[in-house]
Amino acid sequence: MAKDLGCTLNDLLNDPARQQQIDVNRYVTEEVGKPTLTDILAELAKPGRDPRQRFETVKFNDQVQSIEQVTPGMILSGVVTNVTAFGAFVDIGVHQDGLVHISQLANRYVSDPNTVVKVNQSVKVSVLEVDIPRKRISLSMKAVPGATA
Repeated sequence: MAKDLGCTLNDLLNDPARQQQIDVNRYVTEEVGKPTLTDILAELAKPGRDPRQRFETVKFNDQVQSIEQVTPGMILSGVVTNVTAFGAFVDIGVHQDGLVHISQLANRYVSDPNTVVKVNQSVKVSVLEVDIPRKRISLSMKAVPGATA
């Protein structure tokens, strides 16, 4: 396209007027249709834009680095790593995911955990129980003060 307009790719990317001169019909083939070419032109108008959703990292509690430091009653930030029929697993930063049982997801009846949480969602959880020998951490989202779910 840039070659046909007698300019460099950089010129084409930085000049909206040149982008307007492109006739997509000239480039339609069996493999590449007009909708695809139109999408390419739309992306030329905004180079460098990342179409993915913004990713926010969770700040884990610096005081809690291992399962031995986790105690019932703690309120921790975490990230949902897996959603199952019986609840959600949450990474709280101690190299052992905790389980929020389906009954602890919300202050209402939940039949499908996917309606309450999604993988990679940031959540606040309360520690209910820690079983160090079995490496299990029981968590609750509804026991967190101010929980609205």
